[in-house]
Amino acid sequence: MFHRPIYIAGQTGSGKTGVSIELAKRLGNAEIVNADAFQCYQGIEILAATPDRNERRDVPHHLFGIYPVDRECDVAQFADLARGTINQLSGNSVPIIVGGSGLYLKAITHGLAPTPPGDETLRAELEKQSLEELVESFRKLDPEGAEKTNLTNRRYVTRNLEICLLSGQPASVLKANWENNAPSFTGIYLQRARADIYDRINRRTFQMFEDGAVDEVKSQPGELSSTASKAIGLREIKQFLDGEISETECIETIQQITRRYAKRQETWFKKERQFIPVACGVDDTTEEIVDRILKIFTITELQSRTENKPCPISKTEIQTESN
Repeated sequence: MFHRPIYIAGQTGSGKTGVSIELAKRLGNAEIVNADAFQCYQGIEILAATPDRNERRDVPHHLFGIYPVDRECDVAQFADLARGTINQLSGNSVPIIVGGSGLYLKAITHGLAPTPPGDETLRAELEKQSLEELVESFRKLDPEGAEKTNLTNRRYVTRNLEICLLSGQPASVLKANWENNAPSFTGIYLQRARADIYDRINRRTFQMFEDGAVDEVKSQPGELSSTASKAIGLREIKQFLDGEISETECIETIQQITRRYAKRQETWFKKERQFIPVACGVDDTTEEIVDRILKIFTITELQSRTENKPCPISKTEIQTESN
């Protein structure tokens, strides 16, 4: 029997980990798949708020801590890996895909549009150029993409420039297109008031320092990949370790950056109409939130729906019931 995946999304600090684990326990035959850009890395578990061993004890978890921090893993690579994992699990279990990285989730649910295959003639011409020349051309054709690319990595710069030249479009634009613009899937968005999210972020940042985030960053060997190096808090803690800022300044800066990220997440998911918002109050327990989710989709529907049909319940009904 094919088990349709469930997607649990929400802002950083919204309680996705606890909700997904409780939901998996209630279902009894569910397994959790990571869809967070940083929780796939080893060595930055505290910074990334990766579920710890105790949290993962009772429910199988997949794609957490699978890469060393010097390994590159862009959205296309991760989406392919996640989709393969989900397909493997769906025959026996309900895959619960959890994350707050909107782009990663969308790449999994919609599929990224294919990019042009490599061209040996063009590649040979590009190989004759210096890295500086390649970077200059790439910046002219795709300034936004250049901002997000490790420009010291010749392979990445060459491939992105190749995409620009072969497609006639910026690589960043082409990579943001989707293979399927209207997929049908079961998606839940944990919705909290902004003041609640900000308070949870502030408290979690303090907890992160108590749990050893500074030692975690200090222990990182060598260079980090361009992906892992974007983890919130990494740069700021390095500044603290180098004596550039105080611990208080470091904590306050991380809190501010995380709050801004949460605001961007809120904006992203407001546009994602296929994620049904479930209101989460300040005093709501994880169990109460999961009760609401199970009222939206019965256990039978979650475990055995094989047809790709949109959920018949409207967002208005969900929000009204959750208040």
